[in-house]
Formats: sequence, C-alpha cells, structure tokens
Amino acid sequence: MPTALLQPPISTYGADEHGLICGFRFVPGAAAQPVETMVQALPLLGAADNGFVWLHVNLSHAGAEAWMRAHLGLSESFFEALIDGSRSTRNERDGETLFAVNNDVTFDFSFDASDVATLWLAVKAGLVVSARRHPLRSVDRLRTAVKRGETLGTPVALLDHLLRDQADELQRIVRRAAERIDDIEDELLAGRHDRHSAELARLRRLMVRLQRLLAPEPSALARTLANPPAWVSAADLQHLHRASEEFALVLRDIGALQERVKLMQDESAARVQEDNNRSLFTLTMVTVLALPINLIAGLMGMNVGGIPLAEEKHGFWVMLAIIVGLTALLAWLAMWRMRPRR
Repeated sequence: MPTALLQPPISTYGADEHGLICGFRFVPGAAAQPVETMVQALPLLGAADNGFVWLHVNLSHAGAEAWMRAHLGLSESFFEALIDGSRSTRNERDGETLFAVNNDVTFDFSFDASDVATLWLAVKAGLVVSARRHPLRSVDRLRTAVKRGETLGTPVALLDHLLRDQADELQRIVRRAAERIDDIEDELLAGRHDRHSAELARLRRLMVRLQRLLAPEPSALARTLANPPAWVSAADLQHLHRASEEFALVLRDIGALQERVKLMQDESAARVQEDNNRSLFTLTMVTVLALPINLIAGLMGMNVGGIPLAEEKHGFWVMLAIIVGLTALLAWLAMWRMRPRR
C-alpha cells in the first residue's frame, strides 16, 4: 500500500493563513476585542455603526493581497501602491476612504538608512487596514497600547495614535542621534577626528533619507484634512492637525541635525587636509635639506678626471663642511620664509 507523501508545513510568516498579523474590534466604551483570524473578522466588517475593526496584514504572505481584494472592499489605488511598492509619503482622500503611505523605522533599527520601512494604510468608516513587509516600531507600540486596554473610539483616532507613535519614535531617534553627534563633536574638538568619518557619513545618510521620506507628510496630511470624508468628526480633524504639527517639529529637528553633521564633516575634512598639508610640508623640507648632499655626492661620484680636492689630505672634511654649511643655509632660509608676517 503506497505511503502518503508528507507535505512540508507552509510558512505563515507569523500570521494566519490569510496574512493577518493581529486584529482588534473596537467598541465605544469598552476594551478592544482581539480578532484572531481573517475569517473571524468577516462578520464584523459590516458593523460600522458599532465601533470599527483594525486588521494588520503581513504583505510577505502570498495570500494576503488576494484575500483583501476579495473581502475588504478597498480601492484600487491601495492595491496599486502595494504592487508598485510606492514608498513616497502620501496622505490623501480616495472617495470615502483615507489612504496613506507612511514611512517608519524597522523594529531592529540600528541607525542605518536601510532600516526605514513602509506602512500602507486604508482608513474608512468601520475599518482600518494596515499592511507592511517588515516589522515596524510604531505599529508594535500601537498594538501594545491596545493590548494594555487603551480604547480608541473611531478609525481616525487609531490613525492619529499611529501617527503620534511614529512621531514619538522619530523623536527618540533624533534624540539618540543628537547624543551621538554631541559625543563625536567633543572628540572632534579634542583633535580625535580621524575615527568618525564613516559614522558621520552614516548619520548624514540617515538624516537625509528620513527627511526625504517624511518631508511630504505634514503637507499631504494638511491637504487631506482640508477636504475630509463626511464620516470624519471635527474632533478627529483637530487631533490630526496636532499630529501634523508634531511631524513638522520632528522634521525641523532632523534638518537641524543634518546641518550639524554637515558642519562636522566639513570641520573634519578641514583638519584632515591640515594634517595632510603638514605631512607634505615635512616631506618637502626633508627633500630640500637633503638636496646639497645628494647634489654634491652625485657630482663627486663621477669617475672623470679633474674632481676637486681628490688629492687633498683633508678633502673629505672640507666637502663635509661645505655640505653642512649649505644645509644650514637652506634650513635658515626655510625658517625665515615661514616666520609670521606682521
């Protein structure tokens, strides 16, 4: 009787069979209820009048996109952004849905420009869908807060919480980067400037990338808030305006750090150039001072007749005195040219 072939287990990348990492149902005045699977979330999606559902999806799962297309009723713009891998910051209205592409740092962030990842969001009445390919710190903080019992009354309140967590995380990065830059600056002023060039370049790349990815966010959010969907309340709009202001402050701090790093790189380059000039000057002085002995030795070493002092008893000492005298004269001329001018 043939033995049945054992099928290898299918990896779900820390999600359910449809790519759900975590889900919660929020009901006004009550703690969030966890949603374990996408199938469990289906009956809750139509309950827009009684809270909303948040689904956080792992795009690395092969079946995630197909299930969202079939059951969540999201716009085509959302899926086009997922397929294109669009990473430019966007916050815009798509019909009655708020669509956002936000950039955040990965969970294992280590001050590297490649540690910035993207989160795609779709927010509408009764439903919030967030999708990512790499674990993000801001989403993890939001999930932890919800598990601790924090209540969120509307989908926009969740978006506002996520934006504030993202701004807090970026502010923490800016604070850590500023502390590291302070240490490098102290060592640079102390003359130890030859060991931090690579780190300064890495910090500058990080600041430039964060600024490039995040700079459109406040203006894009402001344009969206100028024409919000009908289901967004005035209180939610006010909270989102405050989140936009927090992002603007973070961007200002990032710009200031970027300018500091640039100035420190210029100072370090100037000091390296000064060291190089000093080394080149020393090499030039040695070459100049060695010129008399090399020239005279070359002339006296010619195997031709008529070499002066060849028959003199003290010829060697005479030539040595001439070489020492010429070398001393060149040294005096060099020092005279280097003296400070009044």
